[in-house]
Amino acid sequence: MRLQDKVVVITGASSGMGLAMAKRFTKEGATVIASDINEARLNEAVTAIKQDGGKIEAFPGNIAEQASAEALVERAIQSYGRLDVLCNNAGIMDYMQGVGELSDDVWQRVLAVNLNGPMYTMRRAVKQMLEQGGGSIINIASTAGISGGAAGAAYTASKHALVGLTKNTAWMYAKKGIRCNAICPGGTATNIAESMPQDKLDMTGAARAGEFATMIPGYLESDDIANLALFLASDESRKINGAIIPADAGWKAL
Repeated sequence: MRLQDKVVVITGASSGMGLAMAKRFTKEGATVIASDINEARLNEAVTAIKQDGGKIEAFPGNIAEQASAEALVERAIQSYGRLDVLCNNAGIMDYMQGVGELSDDVWQRVLAVNLNGPMYTMRRAVKQMLEQGGGSIINIASTAGISGGAAGAAYTASKHALVGLTKNTAWMYAKKGIRCNAICPGGTATNIAESMPQDKLDMTGAARAGEFATMIPGYLESDDIANLALFLASDESRKINGAIIPADAGWKAL
């Protein structure tokens, strides 16, 4: 059991990579507090994991809201007395707009979920991890966090910023036993497209990003990301800190 008795918080846990992590982590002995804005889908996922013997509880909420994000971490601490792993997985897409076409609404909405939310959870989690002597933070960034062609301006900026937040956190607390790493998935089978309605897409921007997408060597499954996250959550990666890891079938090897 690679995560035996560890307490883990996962955001965006009702589907896709977050759900795959919740399943994988509980199989390895973790107690998971799973969060998602889609309460019905979250409850369904948590029920299924419990029926399979996993230790998990649902905590629905919107991490873009500071009170909700902080309450999620508080729930873990109050219920179990510690937080060993924080996995910031929740995220939304933009509408493929370049900066010249970008609206204030899309900019603010995407950064609220993709950047502010992880900062809120990390800020509270770090305080607890300092008290208990360490912990692991895993941020799910994106190929768009290390390149400029995969999405629109808002999503790309949010993921680049998350990479920067990851590196700074890793450096600041490296001597305190806190590790912070980021996974940068390439094309992965999830339902993130739900946050990018076709009727709102900027078709010019989408076409330009599509040129970059034609170079994808292969697509991943959510379990591929969950397996990597498991390693980063476990003590096997105790000296891995500040790593920004592409998981994209070689897309960024170009």
